[in-house]
Amino acid sequence: MTKRLMIQGTMSGVGKSLLTAALCRIFWQDGYRVAPFKSQNMALNSYITENGLEMGRAQVLQAWAAGREPDVRMNPILLKPSSDVGSQLIVKGEVRGDYQASEYFRKKRELIPEILASYHSLCQENDILVIEGAGSPAEINLKADDIVNMGLARLVDAPVLLVGDIDRGGVFAQLYGTLALLEPDEQDRVVGCVINKFRGDVTLLQPGLKMLEEKTKVPVLGVIPYVPLDLDEEDSLAPCLTRTSHHKPVDLAVIRLPRLSNFTDFAPLERHEALGVRYVSRVEELGRPDGVLLPGTKNTMGDLLWLRQNGLEAELKKLAAQGTPLLGICGGYQMLGRSLSDPDGVEEGGMLAGMGLLPCDTVFLRRKIRRRTRAKVVAPMLAGGNLAGYEIHMGETTVHGAPFCRLDGGKPEGAVQGNVFGTYLHGLFDTGELTEHLAQWFLSRKGLAGETGGLQSHRAHQEEQLNQLACIVRQHIDLPAIYEAMEQNGRGER
Repeated sequence: MTKRLMIQGTMSGVGKSLLTAALCRIFWQDGYRVAPFKSQNMALNSYITENGLEMGRAQVLQAWAAGREPDVRMNPILLKPSSDVGSQLIVKGEVRGDYQASEYFRKKRELIPEILASYHSLCQENDILVIEGAGSPAEINLKADDIVNMGLARLVDAPVLLVGDIDRGGVFAQLYGTLALLEPDEQDRVVGCVINKFRGDVTLLQPGLKMLEEKTKVPVLGVIPYVPLDLDEEDSLAPCLTRTSHHKPVDLAVIRLPRLSNFTDFAPLERHEALGVRYVSRVEELGRPDGVLLPGTKNTMGDLLWLRQNGLEAELKKLAAQGTPLLGICGGYQMLGRSLSDPDGVEEGGMLAGMGLLPCDTVFLRRKIRRRTRAKVVAPMLAGGNLAGYEIHMGETTVHGAPFCRLDGGKPEGAVQGNVFGTYLHGLFDTGELTEHLAQWFLSRKGLAGETGGLQSHRAHQEEQLNQLACIVRQHIDLPAIYEAMEQNGRGER
């Protein structure tokens, strides 16, 4: 019988995703066939699998940790927020429509058969499933018809590890309060607590751990130290999004759009020794960067209006006129064009003038384009970089000019006009080749041309980081107790 373990947290951002990844890597290193599973994920960072289906980026990292290729069964439901109260619903990698929060809350119970079908299918192929919850199981206003925390744990009879974040303060209250708000049968499922992101002398923590165990009757199975690893993040709490300065020779400003998506596109740039990446959401933060990156977004028209209203669009146009390079990816690419048309109301409806910096026009259609592809950059100054990326977008763009790259087979993709570039390809920096081309180009523009160190691929870097994460967690968590909890679960014992 497939063993299972569920990771739940006291709140968002406590480290559930990375602990799940760490345990996937540890179990895989220990010789087990293992897979991650998250029934419902809400995130704007997504990924396209080899068979053209869409899933959350956190489960992609966890799949790699488990020695597996990403599979939509690992994340059967993905919600991509398009407004404060609405999201696009993706089930098993395909769009099911757009729903207001209240509509989806009424509908989600209907999705349980599809969640369980994915779960049981993975069980047939694996020895262990590591299941990740979402937010907190103590969100008592959302507990009715829960399908991602204790509701799912009950459906699949999973033992639970509860994670709290000591770096944000109040970890004992987090853990105690969460457990106190659970129903008795839910409390019985919690086999241990884990304190994450600890800094300092753990012996000073021991009195608190003892008191917590006495009050909750739940053992603390790990105190994980705070270690600044460079692993993919997927949501708006990612620390990189708050970076507003750096000390590298090339200054790249990423516009932090309200519905920013796939900011992991820029992770390889952040690792490069010459490229400094900072995030900007106001005119006064922009300054005079060496280059500007316009990222993807779940609502191109809405975020373009935001740029227009807060003055950033005018500043970007000034920079472009002065010769500053601008690169738009996906939604950012669409914004840089001449016009955006939405006849079917996919986003805002109607028509909107673009920034007019690229010779292209976009029409939004209900059919989502999802595909993986390889390409070679042909844009002047950056030509020659080989890409292996993927497309996720609702619009189709007609280009009246030179392409950014050519796909395998020779088809043109993206657009270039002077110092402004646009492409639909996410992951374009992951191979490392375009990153090196970009670094050399910017260095030469600043009169700093010189050799930079070779940059390993994004996947290779993530593998190294996952091994480090697993090593740290293995040293600071009670693995025998966790294995025992899973064994008892497998025999139906509680």
